[in-house]
Amino acid sequence: MPWPTWQQSGIAAIVCAIALVALRRRSDLRWQPIAVRAATELALICGLYSIWRMARKLPWHQSENAIGRAYDIVDLQNAFWLPAELSLQQFVLRWDWLSQLTSLYYAGLHVPTLLAFLVWLFWRHLDHFSRWRNALAIVTGFSLLIRFIRVAPPRFLTELGYIDLPAEYGLSVYGPVGTGVSPQFAAMPSIHVAWAAIVSFGVVAASTHRWRWLALSHVMLTMLVVAATGHHWWLDGIVAIVLLAIALAIDSLGRALLAKFSAQATPDVVSAAQIPR
Repeated sequence: MPWPTWQQSGIAAIVCAIALVALRRRSDLRWQPIAVRAATELALICGLYSIWRMARKLPWHQSENAIGRAYDIVDLQNAFWLPAELSLQQFVLRWDWLSQLTSLYYAGLHVPTLLAFLVWLFWRHLDHFSRWRNALAIVTGFSLLIRFIRVAPPRFLTELGYIDLPAEYGLSVYGPVGTGVSPQFAAMPSIHVAWAAIVSFGVVAASTHRWRWLALSHVMLTMLVVAATGHHWWLDGIVAIVLLAIALAIDSLGRALLAKFSAQATPDVVSAAQIPR
């Protein structure tokens, strides 16, 4: 199923904004506060998604040396003694069921899992929602900027033995270069890993359940899957997780500054109220 276009998501954002205005006028409704919050978040997320889809069409990218940059990553990873993604792909290829499961995980799980996480967070842990929504927006924005400098994924280095594993089972989300739901030469960083890290770390941070640590398996499995399918280098995932850490730090800094400004403004308001009239 194709992803929503920027026009469709833009229309959805406008509809949510109109609903928000209408809901704000219905203060008599018992569920009005939560409906206003839901409409606000949906309008924001749809708007950000529309901007993301539009930005991908901008002609700023540098595709000329995408293959060369991929070889540079291979050399860098070898310098740090990281295992070759090819060895993991060859291991998965030993079993047909594992190859198909890995391909299905890559092609169909990262977006539904992220959406389910956001719904769960909004419904069960609303006090945590804005932090992880901000982290999602910031890390996706960082990823978009970096991906304008194109890097070929392992599957384009067929001379090294890599293959496009999902394509072997008719599960590839990519067609010829320049088509599909994502740019072909946009391996760095891995959006799959970035979003999986948001889900995993977000569940651990928000939940108090003793089994919450199992959520970390999602980002770990995603790291393995994107490498085994031939779609990302180890470094793509590592950079994505570093970007998430930076995004969370930016969110914390923003909240601290906002709290500081609010604290400075409050005494002024109190003092003004105490002035005799």
